[in-house]
Amino acid sequence: MMSRSYTNLLDLASGNFPAISGGGGGGGLRSKRLSRVMTVPGTLTELEEEERANSVSSDVPSSLVSDRIIIVANQLPVKAKRRPDNSGWSFSWDEDSLLLQLKDGLPDDMEVIYVGSLRVEVASDEQDDVSQSLLERFKCVPAFLPTDLLDKFYHGFCKQLLWPLFHYMLPFSADHGGRFDRSLWEAYVLANKLFSQKVIEVINPEDDYVWIHDYHLMALPTFLRRRFNRLRMGFFLHSPFPSSEIYRSLPVRLEILKALLNCDLIGFHTFDYARHFLSCCSRMLGIEYQSKRGYIGLEYFGRTVGIKIMPVGIHMGQIETTLSMPDREWRVNELKQQFEGKTIFLGVDDMDIFKGINLKLLAFEQLLKLHPKWQGRAVLVQIANPARGRGRDLEEIQAEIAESCRRISTQFGNDGYSPVLFIDRPMSAAERIAYYTVAECVVVTPVRDGMNLTPYEYIVCRHGLNESQSGSELAGPRKSMLVVSEFIGCSPSLSGAIRVNPWNTDATAEALNEAISMSESEKQLRHEKHYKYVSTHDVAYWAKSFLLDLERCCKDHFRRRCWGIGLGFGFRVVALDPNFRKLNVDAIVSAYERSKSRAIFLDYDGTMTPQTAIDKTPSAEVISILNTLCADKNNVVFIVSGRGRNSLGTWFSPCKKLGIAAEHGYFLRWNKDEDWETCSQGSTDFRWMQMAEPVMKLYTESTDGSYMEAKESALVWHHQDADPGFGSAQAKEMLEHLESVLANEPASVKPGQFIVEVKPQGVSKGVVAEKILSTMVEGKRQADFVLCIGDDRSDEDMFEGIAGVKAKDLVAATTSVFACTVGQKPSKARYYLDDSHDVINMLSALADVTDPSSPTPEPGSPASEPEAEDSPPLEVRFNKLPTPL
Repeated sequence: MMSRSYTNLLDLASGNFPAISGGGGGGGLRSKRLSRVMTVPGTLTELEEEERANSVSSDVPSSLVSDRIIIVANQLPVKAKRRPDNSGWSFSWDEDSLLLQLKDGLPDDMEVIYVGSLRVEVASDEQDDVSQSLLERFKCVPAFLPTDLLDKFYHGFCKQLLWPLFHYMLPFSADHGGRFDRSLWEAYVLANKLFSQKVIEVINPEDDYVWIHDYHLMALPTFLRRRFNRLRMGFFLHSPFPSSEIYRSLPVRLEILKALLNCDLIGFHTFDYARHFLSCCSRMLGIEYQSKRGYIGLEYFGRTVGIKIMPVGIHMGQIETTLSMPDREWRVNELKQQFEGKTIFLGVDDMDIFKGINLKLLAFEQLLKLHPKWQGRAVLVQIANPARGRGRDLEEIQAEIAESCRRISTQFGNDGYSPVLFIDRPMSAAERIAYYTVAECVVVTPVRDGMNLTPYEYIVCRHGLNESQSGSELAGPRKSMLVVSEFIGCSPSLSGAIRVNPWNTDATAEALNEAISMSESEKQLRHEKHYKYVSTHDVAYWAKSFLLDLERCCKDHFRRRCWGIGLGFGFRVVALDPNFRKLNVDAIVSAYERSKSRAIFLDYDGTMTPQTAIDKTPSAEVISILNTLCADKNNVVFIVSGRGRNSLGTWFSPCKKLGIAAEHGYFLRWNKDEDWETCSQGSTDFRWMQMAEPVMKLYTESTDGSYMEAKESALVWHHQDADPGFGSAQAKEMLEHLESVLANEPASVKPGQFIVEVKPQGVSKGVVAEKILSTMVEGKRQADFVLCIGDDRSDEDMFEGIAGVKAKDLVAATTSVFACTVGQKPSKARYYLDDSHDVINMLSALADVTDPSSPTPEPGSPASEPEAEDSPPLEVRFNKLPTPL
């Protein structure tokens, strides 16, 4: 029985809101909306009734021609405050918001719409007016979340669960990290659904780009993709993404991964974060990434989901404007007088448990102990921005920081010297820049952090030191020193910084000493290197690069047919070639009945039986269907498999008239009474096996969970039970190793799904299918109906071979050719069936119209010509080749 909480989740995912009351909120754009045309070519299938009713499928082009971008984030880049007379609200742009700053990287003619929430609570009777005002003046669409929903969504799921987990904090106990609460997850889903409704209010799905920001809205892509299967949509994560060993502890791990994969482009600050995400996709969804011409992509049901690695930058113009403010000089002079004769270390951090503020204090304390020369001279100024989270852990770290400050001041301070200045009040940008200007070294020691732009801001401020008029007190050499944690996103881009493990207080203390003791010339060289990078990789560069990659990832959207399948967070869009469609049973039955000479090729594993089945023995139903099809003299039926001939021969012994092509067609027999023959265009020399076997044994011994299978004509290495990452890496290494060893041998090395196979050259399912059809032509029974079904990479050879049989005159010109793959996925076949159950049903339908007593085709057309008495019997006339070693 389905649990109530799970039922609620399905309701939320389908647009119903019984789980949390008051979910609708107010403030919809009832009186005025931006014009939109909801015209999305394509077919969405198997959706809930609500989605069917609301989805629009049309080939009519949108009435708008210019591109727009809808930027969606938890909060709008707008400040709101009550008017002094309490008669309403006044709004202004938040100049410090990244969402506002990134506009500099977008095309000048691109319209930007913002969707997000406000930082203030707006009464329900005011929400319509506020929405109207924000839309008209700022092109912002506010999402108003009820107070109880906001608390569960933001302070609950986002801050109590996702934020700690993404910063590597496991929920070890109820008091440390907390426990997963499904009601919080339902609130997260509902909040994302409400954000999606606001996006839908203003979207032009054919023309608009949608750019979603950060971990608050990771479920949003699924809601939007359900409505618009060709929507151009990107996502950027501004926090770290944890390793798979951490992420896999999240109970809703698959739901979030699948939601993100509904985007076209997913962005991360560093390769580490992207690598962790890719590892999760591999280990939990079985999806491997590929790198092609410098771009990383995931093939997901026919769509290529791009992976973008690009650290965000700072807004150069904003900082330079602040540097040029007239009050900057007196602020700097005031600080210079305050810290005259002192060397200033500066820290600027948010107050949370991951910023490592206390570790920084411990390292500074250790510096004063190990290097007494800095006592009375070195000062640590720590600016702590207001906390955005809450909880016992935060209270404990605040108490620990306060105690460390008291201890250091007591031990090393005196009347004229305070070693630590802790500032925990809101600070203006101008005041913060003044501190950057006078600091000799900035220290950033988070134990885990997303990007952290503090070092970038410091570099630009120090570079601006020489921009004042000559002779000014601010003039001097351009230099900046950085001690940064190796666990922050900006660390890889700052090659001249001194990187530290903040947990190692002794090493961090030595890094602090090195930073201020370094020669002036080296400081300047490091600074110039940093400034060159920071000034050219600003926020505009980041936004422009992301949009260009999003355009590239979406360029094929309207060239392919798309289907939406799945329920809830299992929803995904399948993008396929326009000629690729589901095999219609009635159509194939009709073609089957009209035909007089038929060739049927069937793979076994994954086609006639599920790939996951433990017992691979064919069922009684399969045997019965095959016997019925084989009983018709107009039919030539073959099992074409990679399995060995002994297994197949034993399993299908009840099917006396069934043909079997084993080991991808190397061994073949037309029926049970015939001898096995070999079908190979290559050499009969199998000495390559003696060369390949030791190599494959070596990798088997070093890869736990792998094993080697020795066939008569091939060697196969399996790694489906090995660690996914290690097994895949070993397979790639083995492939290169074997190709090198067998470079001059008559053998080919082929990768497959969790396998590496070495087999004779010229052996494939495609070759054997052509030979069978050729033999039918020789027997005056040219096929006018061809059906081949398979599910894996080796079957693609068969589909490719079947596609060219008409050009080779191996079948009649009017032949019905049905190449069918199992599962909706990119394939060389033109048709698909969903699974092995569909395959059996289709074959059963063919068996139902099969007449075992039907006569052999009468003489006439080449497609129905019977065997002549002097023609070779209907069996393959392949040369008898020696059995391989």
